[in-house]
Amino acid sequence: MSTATSTAIDAESIQMTKKPNDFYWSDEREPHYQRRKEILAAHPEIKKLFGTDPMLKYTTVAIVIVQLVIGLFAHQLSWIPFLLVTYFVGATIAQALFLAVHEITHNLAFKSKRANNMLALVANLPIVAPYAMSFQIYHHEHHRDQGKDHIDTDIPTRVEANIFKGMIGKFIWFMNQIFFYAFRPILVHPIKMTRWQMYNIAFQLTAMAIYLPFAGWSGLLYLLLSMFLAGSLHPTAGHFISEHYVFEEGQETYSYYGPLNKVTFNVGYHNEHHDFPAIPGARLPELTKMAPEFYEPLHSYKSWTKLIFQFIFNREITLYSRTKRH
Repeated sequence: MSTATSTAIDAESIQMTKKPNDFYWSDEREPHYQRRKEILAAHPEIKKLFGTDPMLKYTTVAIVIVQLVIGLFAHQLSWIPFLLVTYFVGATIAQALFLAVHEITHNLAFKSKRANNMLALVANLPIVAPYAMSFQIYHHEHHRDQGKDHIDTDIPTRVEANIFKGMIGKFIWFMNQIFFYAFRPILVHPIKMTRWQMYNIAFQLTAMAIYLPFAGWSGLLYLLLSMFLAGSLHPTAGHFISEHYVFEEGQETYSYYGPLNKVTFNVGYHNEHHDFPAIPGARLPELTKMAPEFYEPLHSYKSWTKLIFQFIFNREITLYSRTKRH
């Protein structure tokens, strides 16, 4: 084994302790800080990947328009075509918009933070709920304090873990996880309302008030159901599980290298993303190729659908299968 490969394994192989009905706990710093330093020392050329993605703003606006236009014509569909279009098209687009907001949150569309915030408000439009600016705050904390108790709200609460147990419990939780991701931060770690959050609410309410008379209730239902399904039993929802649930003890973050990365801004390259949040998703595959000795030894996935089934049916995997630190 090469020195670089050994270093890669050591950098991710964190010391974890786990008791029954409890999370994995680590006293060590999250693994990405150290691996980032080691990768840059071995491959300083990676810095060339930093910066904005010039296509992100165009892609985001395009899929926003497509989703809103479909909503305008949703009333022309009978129930079965309506549900099929909503699941296969609407939910896929909604998930892409969630992840467009994620990219924009890292200021990867423009150099200006203000311009990124404005684009995030646009990306938020078909999601209906004004969440983009709140997500920005909580997501930066997730990166800065990954796994930290009461700070990283990406991790289920003990109440969730104790209620939604076993195959049926996990299935119900997974079906409705979009609601847990929406309301958990408010309950676990409430934050003071910021100016941009107020802009987000005002912009969203105004836009929906204008859109609703044209799209009707069927259009609004299309948008809402697309959002719900995107975080439910949809293949792309597998990324919520693949990113940080511990399927391989000693590893905290996982990457997915499958075809659905093409419609999710490469969010599957999640170890890479946490190592280098300043690299746009479009260039993360280049990072993997530049530093294969750091990423190939890590446990990864090729199918989100398969992983969803493993999460639901594997008795060893529970909502406690996450790593926390004090």
